[in-house]
Amino acid sequence: MKIAIVSDIHANLEALQAFPEDYDELWVLGDLVTYGPNPAEVVDAVRRRATLVVRGNHDHAAGTGSDPRCSEAFRSMAAETLSLAREALSPDQKAWLAELPVIADRTVEGTRFLACHAVPSDPLFTYCPQDSPRWREEIADTPADILLTGHTHLPFLLDLEGRLVVNPGSLGQPKNGRADACYSVWQNGRIELRSYAYPVEETARKILALPVTADTQRRLVSVLRSGGNAYCSQTNKETECLK
Repeated sequence: MKIAIVSDIHANLEALQAFPEDYDELWVLGDLVTYGPNPAEVVDAVRRRATLVVRGNHDHAAGTGSDPRCSEAFRSMAAETLSLAREALSPDQKAWLAELPVIADRTVEGTRFLACHAVPSDPLFTYCPQDSPRWREEIADTPADILLTGHTHLPFLLDLEGRLVVNPGSLGQPKNGRADACYSVWQNGRIELRSYAYPVEETARKILALPVTADTQRRLVSVLRSGGNAYCSQTNKETECLK
């Protein structure tokens, strides 16, 4: 069994279409929409291809009309692109996003997985970086061998006494200093972090054509091209840029 695990696609159709792996199952850890230019197309593609999908804070916001609770640095970008996403998505797509589970558990070949977007105790919103001591508490209360999480857009693999916390990073809006799309693969009892190049400039071209403010266009494209670095260094609030 080969499982491809992705998170935080954020309406980036080019990144999703360029996915280089064959797989038996595709698991998606939330945030299919906002920030990028193709929310409806990404939702359709994930519905066709994924066998496990959990709800992210942006999916929840798009499906219910609520606040995604983004950091200050990204709030205006999220608000503008959320409005566009809600216009682009059909009623059926919004209902599907709103009804996605916030936590999913699976056992594959004897390995127990628990998947959520943020952390199990607060699946939609809590931001928990790799070096947070909170992971020990979260995995201690989780009946799983591998805890899969997204939300931070930063890939990491954390071994806590033989139990793993794995964040594949962001497929559509990476913030690890590289523009390459990030993901992970589990196969034969091993899990790896991987990445690949995709046509970033095509996504940027679409963003520059969106009916949003020029400032939002500029910032979104800057995040894509620099893997988060250029925009976050300009704000001087790096921790705020990671949400």
